[in-house]
Amino acid sequence: MFEIRWHGRGGMGAVTAADITASAAIKAGFYALAFPEFGAERRGAPVTAYTRIDKEIIYDRTPITNPDVVVVLDPFMVSSPRVLAGLKEGGYLIANTTKEPSEILDQIADLRRLRITVATVDATSIAMSVFKLPIVNTAMIGALVAATNIIPLSNVVEVVRERFPERLAEANIHLINESYKLLKVMRP
Repeated sequence: MFEIRWHGRGGMGAVTAADITASAAIKAGFYALAFPEFGAERRGAPVTAYTRIDKEIIYDRTPITNPDVVVVLDPFMVSSPRVLAGLKEGGYLIANTTKEPSEILDQIADLRRLRITVATVDATSIAMSVFKLPIVNTAMIGALVAATNIIPLSNVVEVVRERFPERLAEANIHLINESYKLLKVMRP
């Protein structure tokens, strides 16, 4: 099973990102499950969402405590111990930040010890250029796909086209493609 934990704040789209990723995985022939975990349900409050992907039916709906991937939508949450807790050895940290992957590795010593692949993209700037709002969820899906190759990008695009009206879908597909191209990755 491949487990992804998404961290963001209310209004950034972490729950939608988890759901789109699960839907794209299903289109790719996997079983998948996405679900959120909320504290205070308000814009700006911390939000955690989860995506599980497997070749077999998934019954487990408990929070993911040892993810293969942590995707961070809020740049201010990147170095939070709560966000990074339980990340598997050899896993991935994919962050929306202006920092280089090497800066994140230098800032958080445990990432080197655990042989974590660190990937960064300035998803906020990409989203602001398109939407004039820092809604980075689809950009971070592009980053996830580029870093992990867990699902084909074409399946993500197909889900976005089905989920959103045409104009909004095309804008989100632009975000996905830009993030996919601009992702910086540092492997152990």
